[in-house]
Amino acid sequence: MDPTPQEPRPRQSGLARRLMVDLTPFRGSSDLRALVIGQTASVVGSQLTAVAVPYQVYQLAHSSLDVGLVSLAVLGPLLAGSLLGGSVVDSVDRRRLLVGLELLMALISIGLAVNAWAGPALWPLFVGPALIGGLGTSEDAALSAVLPAVVHRTEVAAANALLQAVFQFGLVVGPAGAGLLLATAGPGAVFLIDAATFLVAAVATLLITPQKPASGSRPPGFRSIAEGLRFVRGREDLQGVFLIDLNATVFGLPRALFPALATGVFGGGATTLGLLYAAPGLGALAGALSSGWVGRIERQGRAVILAVLAWGLAITGFGLVRLLPAALLLLAIAGCADVVSAVLRGTIVQLSAPAVLRGRLAGLQIAVVTGGPRLGDLESGAVAGVVGATGSVVLGGVLCLAGTMALVQALPGFRQQKQDPAEARMAGYRTGSGRPVRRAPRRHRSSG
Repeated sequence: MDPTPQEPRPRQSGLARRLMVDLTPFRGSSDLRALVIGQTASVVGSQLTAVAVPYQVYQLAHSSLDVGLVSLAVLGPLLAGSLLGGSVVDSVDRRRLLVGLELLMALISIGLAVNAWAGPALWPLFVGPALIGGLGTSEDAALSAVLPAVVHRTEVAAANALLQAVFQFGLVVGPAGAGLLLATAGPGAVFLIDAATFLVAAVATLLITPQKPASGSRPPGFRSIAEGLRFVRGREDLQGVFLIDLNATVFGLPRALFPALATGVFGGGATTLGLLYAAPGLGALAGALSSGWVGRIERQGRAVILAVLAWGLAITGFGLVRLLPAALLLLAIAGCADVVSAVLRGTIVQLSAPAVLRGRLAGLQIAVVTGGPRLGDLESGAVAGVVGATGSVVLGGVLCLAGTMALVQALPGFRQQKQDPAEARMAGYRTGSGRPVRRAPRRHRSSG
């Protein structure tokens, strides 16, 4: 059984409640506060390492191919960690699992620091990030499974938005800090700081209540994974969540073309390239910080569809413009739409899954989220070889839009998915007196 969720708190009022990220669950749940503090440190540290590894690989090998191969080496462990890790998440105490994963990743980061200081070898820079990638997706699955147990069901969307804000904050602050640290202290110091952030996350996680597995949990393994897949097979709402994201990232994510676009279309160099990579993240951060309205959306499936259509339109427009400011604005709009989609997709999965399956379904979602962009890099690069970089961007955006509309027709259960009406009313309700809000009934909803 899930731990009894806390009573919903009175929500922010006025314009702040409508627009700014809703801090109600953060103020009301000590468990969520601990998770947010730990994840803030962990995400910033991970982004430091995400810059330091390719930097050191290029210093040692002087080869862009080797830099690309490091990213490819992570793909297998990412997928294995998300699927197998999801089955483990459903069979053990999730708090203990999170702490153990964070300590293991700290040890690996310490190993990368030792390698950097001891006359660096190349192979640890392939093995270390691959191991951290696999363990990190297991951590993500555990975190996703824990979230509905530490806040009220009406606050899950707001809690997801808050964690998205943390993640996007790390995407902005981490790389900027990495550049300064690499220039002044070197890769070894960056890896050691990353290890310290994992330790901060482990200590913060120890402060939350135990997260025992639900009754009826199955031992981890392939049968456990298959049970999760069978559950998805009969649920159009969940199928839509996974397929619409896969469609958007395979066809509508042209990040592999940014180097060619920065020099060939916008006539810039490294600075222009950095702006192209940063723009979606800045848009996503703005979207996460202004997500107070997202938790009150009742027709969540329809909102995801609209967000993905906005993404596809923005990416198509990005492929058509030739002025850098317009291109950056369109990428920021795409990032804002993406974070709304991400919050709602995560919420649908968390609230649609019975507690005993949450880890496996979270793992499946993470496999899609991590694997789709890498397939998208391959797709956009291959198409660019035939029709050019701008043609690949435009065609990808159009295919994203067409694929979304095809999924809308093929999966009416996803289109019709909606939040439990009682919970939707509760999510938008606030009291003038500050008295506790009546608790919404706990029940699993069946969508479509």
